[in-house]
Amino acid sequence: MSQVRIIKKYPNRRLYDTEISSYVTLEDVRQLIIEGESFEVRDARSGKDLTRAVLLQILAEHEDIGQPIFSTQLLTTVIRFYGDSLQGIVGSYLERSIQVFNEQQQQLRGHIGTVVQNPWALLSQLTERNMEVWKGLQQGIKTGLSSVAEKPDEPTKTEPRQRKRAARQ
Repeated sequence: MSQVRIIKKYPNRRLYDTEISSYVTLEDVRQLIIEGESFEVRDARSGKDLTRAVLLQILAEHEDIGQPIFSTQLLTTVIRFYGDSLQGIVGSYLERSIQVFNEQQQQLRGHIGTVVQNPWALLSQLTERNMEVWKGLQQGIKTGLSSVAEKPDEPTKTEPRQRKRAARQ
């Protein structure tokens, strides 16, 4: 998509999606987020950017449904950072932490998807690796046995004793 989708917010708190020429709900805006759409929410009169306020409103509504993401302790800690000298750093730190977490989730989902979609491929790879290890072990045993079989002329520890006893008799 070449342009950012514009959603206008009117004084009556209704949201109007200019791309589809229709009023939308907060749930519709949430769906745009899930789908990865780029958008901005603008005040219909002043043109002021209200995107963050609408996103916070969506978060607040979803925190009341089911298992919340933000605990009371976490929210309290974040609020304490406002006005602190670290305020600017906290936002970028949290943003980067969420990005790393998301990347790890995608990797994990990819691995799980591969195993679920084709478990036989994983088992086949494991079997091949195990066979290579087993063949290497067998080769090592063969090499060890053949080296012992090739040296029968060397006296063992018991042979010199036997020669000494035979010489005494």
